[in-house]
Amino acid sequence: MGSQGSQQSQEARELRKPQDRLVTLIRKPGCHLCDDAHAVIVKVCGELGVPWEEKDITQDEELYRKYWEQIPVVLVDGQQHTFWRVNEQRLRKALTSGLTE
Repeated sequence: MGSQGSQQSQEARELRKPQDRLVTLIRKPGCHLCDDAHAVIVKVCGELGVPWEEKDITQDEELYRKYWEQIPVVLVDGQQHTFWRVNEQRLRKALTSGLTE
């Protein structure tokens, strides 16, 4: 039953419209890869109308413990999408896959 429930939640996540998604960039100050990731997120989210947020890993102990060696980290709807380098096409696909429009 747990497997079926997680499959259904995955399917529901994939069927959401881009503007109903949330992208989170976990970054730290002075990180050039974070700046690169920021630029990709601004472009893709701006074009698709997807809300996004940034979190500073140096200001959150839990994020620091979890992601320090992977930053920048990109989450889509709270799930890790990628780290280090953000691929524009892959992010766009993640935000639009499963749409029936």
